Amino acid sequence: MTPAPVSGKVYLVGAGPGDPELLTLRAARLLEIANVVVYDHLVSKAIMELIAPAALRICVGKHRNNHTLPQAEINSLLVQLASEHQRVVRLKGGDPFVFGRGGEELQSLVASAIAFEVVPGVTAASGVSSYAGIPLTHRDYAQRCTFVTGHLEDGSTNLDFEGLVRPHQTVVIYMGLGGLAQIAQEMMRYGASRDLSVAVVQDGTMASQKVVIGTLADIAQRVAQAGLSSPCLTIVGDVVRLHRELHWFSDVSPATTSGSAQI
Repeated sequence: MTPAPVSGKVYLVGAGPGDPELLTLRAARLLEIANVVVYDHLVSKAIMELIAPAALRICVGKHRNNHTLPQAEINSLLVQLASEHQRVVRLKGGDPFVFGRGGEELQSLVASAIAFEVVPGVTAASGVSSYAGIPLTHRDYAQRCTFVTGHLEDGSTNLDFEGLVRPHQTVVIYMGLGGLAQIAQEMMRYGASRDLSVAVVQDGTMASQKVVIGTLADIAQRVAQAGLSSPCLTIVGDVVRLHRELHWFSDVSPATTSGSAQI
């Protein structure tokens, strides 16, 4: 039997990588009129300040290995809230369809005949690499770009390393900080040069942004020395070498850089 439709609507909104100026106009408008906002820890404080003061705010977690609510309970919560409120915003860092489990949440809404809308966000790979001065593709360095997640549900990093070490490509690793040393070792074991350039970016697009540059052979050590912590994005490939020339978001020369842009 098809469930009876619910009058409320869920808006699956991408919050982007952190800088509120990277929000889409649609996302900003929805935050102003939302009755309730269900958000993750990855949503920046500056973006949270754009939410309507009267809106109910519900944090559902999403720290690495520490989810306030399991995914199944988040799905059920969205269904419940849609029956109680007209405009429910599900706010996710980055883009909800890029390692954001947005598809899983929408499937639960479909099963309960709940109306929804998807508002894309600037995914971390695009936003963070741009603020770090690292083009994901470049005619001289990379004609292909691959996005992978470095943290699987069982805690492993069971990646397609044969595919990741192909030449002339950029590899972007989401949620890979905890497995960084293992990923670097495996890429070298599968044939990648130990001198292949790597960037790890913490708090990308925000004033607290830090960029650590190294190679597969030494990046884990450099990151540990710099004391980086999640959220971080890892970029592997020859395009990383362009960071020193093209970085613009900080006025500090890289190796480890931090700071914010000025207009």
